[in-house]
Amino acid sequence: MKTFPAGGVHPPENKITANCPIQNLPLPQSVTVPVSQHIGAPAGIIVNKGDSVKTGQVIAESKGFVSAFIHSPVSGKINKIDTVIDSTGYRQTAVFIDVEGDEWVDTIDRSEEIVTEIKLSSEEILKRCLNSGIVGMGGATFPSHVKLTVPAGKKCDVLIINGVECEPFLTSDHRLMIERGEEVLIGTTILMKALKVSRAMVGIENNKKDAIDHMTKLATAFQGITVHPLKVKYPQGAEKQLIKALINREVPSGRLPLDVNTVVHNVGTAFAVYEAVQKNKPLFERVVTVTGKSVAKPGNFFVRIGTPVSRLIDAAGGVPEDTGKIVSGGPMMGRALTNTDVPVVKGTSGIILFPQREAERKAMEPCIRCSKCVLACPLNLEPYLLMTLSMKGIFERAEKERITDCMECGSCSFECPASRPLLDYIRLGKSTVIKMARERVTKK
Repeated sequence: MKTFPAGGVHPPENKITANCPIQNLPLPQSVTVPVSQHIGAPAGIIVNKGDSVKTGQVIAESKGFVSAFIHSPVSGKINKIDTVIDSTGYRQTAVFIDVEGDEWVDTIDRSEEIVTEIKLSSEEILKRCLNSGIVGMGGATFPSHVKLTVPAGKKCDVLIINGVECEPFLTSDHRLMIERGEEVLIGTTILMKALKVSRAMVGIENNKKDAIDHMTKLATAFQGITVHPLKVKYPQGAEKQLIKALINREVPSGRLPLDVNTVVHNVGTAFAVYEAVQKNKPLFERVVTVTGKSVAKPGNFFVRIGTPVSRLIDAAGGVPEDTGKIVSGGPMMGRALTNTDVPVVKGTSGIILFPQREAERKAMEPCIRCSKCVLACPLNLEPYLLMTLSMKGIFERAEKERITDCMECGSCSFECPASRPLLDYIRLGKSTVIKMARERVTKK
């Protein structure tokens, strides 16, 4: 079974919602739509307080090449433009909209008919992805039109579609492949056309046999697309690890998949591209898993961007009495929420409610030099050393030890028998080193 060679861990899967069909979450009374839901420059707001908007209408425009349009996820009236604390804990500008009905812009095709014929050219697909606000749906939220733009002097010969979903608990991509598999593959074909490649590989971890069988059967009708089962090992879904597992190419330190003639997109992104190109539907809703061992009604929900997380939790039966922590994303790479009023954004893949007994951190103990963190690192880094350098503020050495290569997968912290917060300190050191590097560029 294919996998990446270095490191990796095997956390309990806890795919509680794997067999839960996607449900449509009812509209909230109001939504809060942040203008920075993507890597890059925040979008520029083009609406004002008191304006009426329709579902799918542009409310903030892309500002620069690495940026993304933001669309209204509902119809209603702009209540205010203010700041909000988002799921990262930082305050940012957002558009607050009071919901009135659900009137969509008339250019969106709302029929359930699956459109197979791709009429747009490669250049038109790029423009549609930009105008529709499509970003990476696996959590990174990198603007998709940027990934699809191959710079002069570089080439792409294979597209990889990431259906791995290696994070424990999360099943939104799994259910999307089961219930919207044909649309995902049409979206894959659209991405192939945009990149001008003839080959696409869909990677799926072997714990999703139903999705593998379903997608393999569907793929027989699509030229150049193949489905590949992968060994269950975290972080199999990371770009560099997925590329190594599927096509045995090594992305060099500090480089991108395109440097080995590859582009990687998530299955959720492929579905969003299908809706944008074939249905002219901007990205204003997504599938979110709401789960946890004590959650009464865990499930997968189609939810409008800007909906308070509390509405999702209510739909899943409310907050259990024994809840100790609520995490946005997966347990390995996600972040704890300070409150449940934060809005769902384009990168929200899941909400996990952990019981108090599992949420508590153990006391940190001295490092015993067991090397488990080194063996677990999929990038051959030395996490114990990077943590020490960050704690002591030796950032120049941390940079030389490739701290910026860290993908923050959390494998080191998961394996550490001394309960050392390796990832926390590595994140601190990594952000400091990146800031130092930017300042060097500015001074030049």
